Amino acid sequence: MAALSLTPAFAVPKTCFVKPRPFISSRSLAFSYLNQSISSLKPLTLTKISASSADSSLSPSPSPASSLKSRLRDGEILYGIFLLSFSPTLAEIAALSGYDFVVIDMEHGPGGIYESLPMLHSLAHTNTPAIIRLPESTAAWAKKALDLGPQGIMFPMVESAKDAKKAVSYCRFPPDGIRGSAHPVVRASNYGINEDYLNNYMEDLLIMCQVETVDGVKKVEDIAAVEGVDCIQMGPLDLSASVGYLWDPGHKKVKEVLRTAEKAVVKSNGGAFLGGFAMPHDPPEELGKRGYNMVSGAIDIGLFRNAAVEDVRKFKMSLNTASNDEEGKDDKDSDDKYWSE
Repeated sequence: MAALSLTPAFAVPKTCFVKPRPFISSRSLAFSYLNQSISSLKPLTLTKISASSADSSLSPSPSPASSLKSRLRDGEILYGIFLLSFSPTLAEIAALSGYDFVVIDMEHGPGGIYESLPMLHSLAHTNTPAIIRLPESTAAWAKKALDLGPQGIMFPMVESAKDAKKAVSYCRFPPDGIRGSAHPVVRASNYGINEDYLNNYMEDLLIMCQVETVDGVKKVEDIAAVEGVDCIQMGPLDLSASVGYLWDPGHKKVKEVLRTAEKAVVKSNGGAFLGGFAMPHDPPEELGKRGYNMVSGAIDIGLFRNAAVEDVRKFKMSLNTASNDEEGKDDKDSDDKYWSE
């Protein structure tokens, strides 16, 4: 019997050791024509949709060239809406409806940073400025929100000039502040494509501080005078709770405190702008008359709730009306039949 051969049917090549190549980074690529084309890329300029076929009152807001800050400086009164649903579809509808700004509300809405991104996408194609309201005034929340690239940021429960200075510092990179940096890869800088981001990131950023307690109202002039604070946003509901009338925000004592804060901000003349919420007892047009520069007149959840409740009410009433009409008809028929006999 022949001995079994242990030789493999195929040749095994000898191990070949390849000299490792040095690490190559994107910056070390010496393709001058590629570098030139990449460096020449500029942030995308999105064009507003045409409103020629629509009512001019429903036309979208101006292009990004006219930022919220520049429009406020020009004396415009801006009208906006708060979005709590975190629905990209409702965000898109709000943008197409012509609101001057949209507030993405992370303080009272169920969404966070991740859910805010598709909202910003929905607003971007009409160039509708987005403001993100933080759930709390901390450096971590501010950093993550600002990296998404909103045009404004709103800090809740600011009660002193010290609080306001902290809020401003959260928005600025060192040495002017303490904002953490990942600017080469975040949406705010067009993912690093906008090479001028560090030179102009503060030019159009609107920093808003909410004053919504009695203690905050006492210090509102100091808060409005802090360098970097662009707008004082009044919070009527929390203010009514602070005064002791949460169930009655229209109470005269609440109004007195609110008016005190409003007058203090308005008379600062060149300090911070004044922003606020409309209420059932205090409609948007009244805020405009009192010197508000930014008026938020609606909330997406509230608009849908009102429409839904009214829709159901109308249908139920129509059923009752039809039922009553039918009963009346039956009564008339029975009467006619009786008398015809």
